[in-house]
Amino acid sequence: MFAWREEGWRVDLNADLGEGFGRWEVGDDLRLLGVVTSANVACGFHAGDPVIMRRTCEAAAARGVSVGAHVGYRDLAGFGRRFVDVEPAVLTAEVLYQLGGLDACARAAGTRIAYVKPHGALYNALGTHEAQADAVVDAVRAFDPSLPVLGLPGAVWLKRAEVAGLPVRYEAFADRAYTAMGTLVDRRRPGAVLHSAVEIAERCVAIAVDGHVRSIDGHLVRLRVHSICVHGDTPGAVGIARAVREALTGAGVGVAAMGTDNARVGA
Repeated sequence: MFAWREEGWRVDLNADLGEGFGRWEVGDDLRLLGVVTSANVACGFHAGDPVIMRRTCEAAAARGVSVGAHVGYRDLAGFGRRFVDVEPAVLTAEVLYQLGGLDACARAAGTRIAYVKPHGALYNALGTHEAQADAVVDAVRAFDPSLPVLGLPGAVWLKRAEVAGLPVRYEAFADRAYTAMGTLVDRRRPGAVLHSAVEIAERCVAIAVDGHVRSIDGHLVRLRVHSICVHGDTPGAVGIARAVREALTGAGVGVAAMGTDNARVGA
């Protein structure tokens, strides 16, 4: 019997938001905030700026959506999707800087940072890069050792975070293909990003109900997660998010932010 079947157990639904910059807007944040339960807010390094950060925090707080710090490499031109061989001490300082900036915006909006989730190339690097993993863990510990961290099951940085005493949360991706090893398929490969709302919703129900996802080459990959992510910059993101939420609730899976009677799916 899977955990969500027990009374009061839930799964979180998160999306990357606040990823515009200046006059450029990315995604339909306001409509997505009406569907998701957690918002991964860009902290100004891969996207976002002070105005967007504060506006996104205010909009999330007004809708009761949790605010997560979406920290990344200093790479606005590449949208944070290029690996940066940054020194660990510098990465620690840069993550601290991002956390501090978003924390100020969140507090001004009457809310607080609820968790930390790396973005893009940093997210992928932290799966195996031990030095950068330790650097990010050091930053979160220095900022707030009680702050949960969110990432892919099996990632090195989450293992280091757990040893360091940080609360660890796991996520799955609604609209990304998986390898047989449980890692994400490189975005440059055909089929790496899914676009069919029906297919994506069915995958999310399988993750929540059965605790697994089928890899791009047909293998079943076991996933036990607290949260499911829908990318805010994916075309049709709002429709996809709605389809996922409706499919989950239709299958009897409650949807709520992490920390509100939420537990790991399939635990």
